[in-house]
Amino acid sequence: MMNDIKARGSSEPLAPPSRNVLGYLLRLGGLAIVDAFAVWFLYVLLRDGVWPIAIPVALIVILVNIVNLNERLAAMRWQIPAVSIILLIVVFPIAFTIYSSFTNYRSGHILSKQQVINQLEGRLYLPEGGPTFAWAAYRNPDGEFGLWLVDEAGNKFWALPDAPIEEAGAVSEDIGPVDDDGYPTRVGEYRRLTGGDLFRSLEALNGVRFGEGDEAVQIRNTRQAATLQPRYQYDPERDAIIDQLEGTVYFGNEERGYFISEEGQNLLPGYQVMIGTRNYERLFTSPAFRGPFIRIFLWTIAFALLSVVTTFALGLLLAMAFNDPLLPGRKLIRSLLIIPYTLPGIIGVLIWRGMLNPFVGVLATTSQSIFGWFPPFLTDPFWVKVGILLVNLWLGYPYMMLISSGALQSIPEDIYDAAAVDGANAWQRFWNITLPLLLVSVGPLLIASFVFNFNNFTVIFGYNEGRPPIAGSPTPAGHSDILISYTYRIAFEGGRGSDYAYAAAVTVVIFAIVAILTLIQFRFTRQWEEVSESV
Repeated sequence: MMNDIKARGSSEPLAPPSRNVLGYLLRLGGLAIVDAFAVWFLYVLLRDGVWPIAIPVALIVILVNIVNLNERLAAMRWQIPAVSIILLIVVFPIAFTIYSSFTNYRSGHILSKQQVINQLEGRLYLPEGGPTFAWAAYRNPDGEFGLWLVDEAGNKFWALPDAPIEEAGAVSEDIGPVDDDGYPTRVGEYRRLTGGDLFRSLEALNGVRFGEGDEAVQIRNTRQAATLQPRYQYDPERDAIIDQLEGTVYFGNEERGYFISEEGQNLLPGYQVMIGTRNYERLFTSPAFRGPFIRIFLWTIAFALLSVVTTFALGLLLAMAFNDPLLPGRKLIRSLLIIPYTLPGIIGVLIWRGMLNPFVGVLATTSQSIFGWFPPFLTDPFWVKVGILLVNLWLGYPYMMLISSGALQSIPEDIYDAAAVDGANAWQRFWNITLPLLLVSVGPLLIASFVFNFNNFTVIFGYNEGRPPIAGSPTPAGHSDILISYTYRIAFEGGRGSDYAYAAAVTVVIFAIVAILTLIQFRFTRQWEEVSESV
């Protein structure tokens, strides 16, 4: 046995058995706590019919249990928390976005079907001829509520939750003196709630049923309590909601996501249903929706491409200009040039927006006083786009200058000396040596910059919120909107409410476009590498 222990390596002593048992018990205890919370959470989700969230949560919990209970997967136990977080905050939102794009998820259809049924069954009404009461609320030291009731005939009653309603004369507790409103100040240990105490307790009081069975009383408003009855009742056999007040029957419609009567009346709210590819068909086939989408898509491509080209050109120019170590004040000037990169992007955008304001902006007023004219950077469709590109140029050139400065240091000087001997001029050296070798290093960063600007919501929305608006567009859309800001406005600024499902469909299309463009750009990156090999 001693030989076996030595064979395992003397540098790794065996842990005492007691420590192994303690660690195992602690792991099982922690796993039991996680499982208990997960079971409760899954019960709540499944009870309300929120299975798109329940399924990934259940899968993650199962994965955590498998890894922690299987000794062969012991090496993954330290990785499983990170994997679970990635699945929840990265993979699940992507999957839920794709799922939502195939549903009718929008204003009026936010809840699941079961949640809508629960909400409707919770609505109450006062039956015809039902008794009503004036009321005063009371609370004892344990936080339990009581209700003093006075009916239309002046009869007084005392009501407690889940207890028979008693006539005031039959209450055995000591009743205190009557206040100015005609209610006793206390009933036994129950003290009357007034003023701020009553206001803070209203939300809790509204959910309490005082009394038993069909005679239970609930607060209807600040002055009246009544024997209320559920207005709607769900019949699972017919998949229908029955209106107890009017007698109307509303049948579930899985195509539209409503309970609909035979007369065609919708019962609000609606619920989520799968509608297939209807959102995508609406995007690509409807001329009304396709019009702004194509215009916005083309501007998005132009904005991302021009932003990369202009910022890289200016950044490279400045990097080359200050690449000479003998240039006086080079470090100070470089430090000043990267100031825009150190400021929060939204602050820079708002500063430029203020300077370009035609009424109070310093640039606008100065230009108008000298030249008598200033471009309408905030109102004209063309000049708004120019202004956005200028602002993005100011924000983006410091980053390009920094990466270009670093990449220039990696190019050997011997190559330039050999080219000079061969008679190459400055332009030829830049075009055939500097740029190809530079693109090998910064090419992936340029692709990343293109993808970033393709979804650069901050500049677009901070500058002018996508305005000016496109006339006649059926969806909220502006001339300076890019796809991401267009998606945001569809989701949150629609005149008929938020259309999350359509916005999700646009988001999926954006992802596909960015993925295709990125693959194409990586193909060009390989071409740059082939060019650099021949330099």
